[in-house]
This record gives sequence, C-alpha cells and structure tokens, in this order.
Amino acid sequence: MIIVIQCADRIGLVAAISRLMADKGLNINGMQEFVDNDEDLFFMRLDVDQTDGAAEIEKDLRQILPEGAIVKVNPVPEKKIVVLVTKEYHCLADILVRNYFKTLGATVQCVIGNHTTLQDICSRFDVPFYQVQAGADKEAFEEKLVGTVNQYEFDYLVLAKFMRILSPDFVLRFPMRIINIHHSFLPAFAGASPYRQAHERGVKLIGATAHYVTNELDEGPIIAQQIIPANHSHTVQDMVKAGKEIETAVLAKALKLVFDDRVFVYKNKTVVLE
Repeated sequence: MIIVIQCADRIGLVAAISRLMADKGLNINGMQEFVDNDEDLFFMRLDVDQTDGAAEIEKDLRQILPEGAIVKVNPVPEKKIVVLVTKEYHCLADILVRNYFKTLGATVQCVIGNHTTLQDICSRFDVPFYQVQAGADKEAFEEKLVGTVNQYEFDYLVLAKFMRILSPDFVLRFPMRIINIHHSFLPAFAGASPYRQAHERGVKLIGATAHYVTNELDEGPIIAQQIIPANHSHTVQDMVKAGKEIETAVLAKALKLVFDDRVFVYKNKTVVLE
C-alpha cells in the first residue's frame, strides 16, 4: 500500500506518522520525505505492507496531521491511462511494449489519434485505437475527443507526441491528469523543425521535458528532464534520432514516477520523492 501526504510542516510529524504505523502493526518498507522551508510544507511517501483498511488508515492519519492535509492511501497502485497520439511512433511504441510486458505500472485503456498512422501498431498489441479527426472547428474536435476518452475509466491522459494544442476548457476537465513530453529547445526553437533550427544554431545539448499540462502552453509543473551532448559532427538526422530516444526515455521515467505516486504538485512545480 502506498500512502502520500502533503501538509503544513511542524515538529514531530515523522515521529507521529511512524508511531501510528507501528500502533496499527504496519511495517514500513520505504519512507521518503521532504520539507520545503520556504513554503513551510511537508511531503511524505510511505510504502507499507498492508493491502486493506485504506479508509481507516486515512481517517487515523488525518487526526494526527495539520488541518487541510492532503492524504491519499492507495491500496492498488496500478493506474489506468489513455494515450493521445498523432503520427510519431517512438513514445507510443515504448508505452505499448511496457504495457504488454506489464512493466509500465499502468494499463493502457485505449489510444486516440487524430490520424490513423499508428492504428496498426495498436492492433498488433491488441489495444483499442480510435481516430478523432481534427478539423477547423476545434471545439467540436475536443468534444469528440472528450466523448471518446470518457468511454473509459482512467487516471491520466498521456500525450505521446500529440501534436495539437488543447484548449483551456479541455485542460480544466482533467486538472493535473494530463502528461506531455516535448523537446527542451523551447522557447528558443519553437514551431516547425526544431531540430533543424537547433542544428543551424549549433546547439551542444539535446534535451526533453515531461510535465503536467496547464493552460500555459508547455509551462506546466515539470516531472522529469534529461539532456545529452551534441557536437558539430551531428547531422540534423542524428539530432532527430537522439531527440526521439531522449523523449522516449524521459517520458518513461516521468510516467513511472507518477504511477508510483512519487510526484507532488504545488504552485507550478513538483516535489519528486525518489
């Protein structure tokens, strides 16, 4: 069972929580905690060897924690996701392979694309695929998208190179439940052909960022980032290949952190307890 806690900080919290776990006969397999002294906030993730009694544990925790504490007791850690795609396969392929071998930490409920390019690979992995075409009427497109998404129970929407900008109304339907991946050349090399722009500029680092989606385009709370070196010998094609590899790796890392309940969001940033 995973227990996550976010609350105002005060002296003795770790001791009080540990004492409660001991009083309930729960062995703590792992504990990570962090205090943001500037915000006076306390964050904790507990892994305990218990699979039932979640409601009672949550109730008891709230009695010893500061008022307004956010407590989540999750006896079944595996999540459910819906994946949104366009034409690029690299992130989706990695998700489907992990899903097939049950190493994703979540179950892919379906894949939705605004093109049919990736339908075949979904069929090969026996994952439902739906096409929702994006026309000139963005509102109509998003209503169809929401209708398709809501056919399934899910915890998160994963934008696996979904090349459409979602409206604020869409994002507000799923607050802090949409995860995106993109190259880290922003804002310098935005728009079309970012790797060509980066090559022409002679950049020395290639990176990727995974983050929660908010109304501010590509500025939501960051979950994971990574960079790799580049040099003068890299062609545009080399940089594109390296970019796809790092995007795949960073999204995989971010999803694992989220699915393991290691990511806490406050203001516009995250605490990640690894």
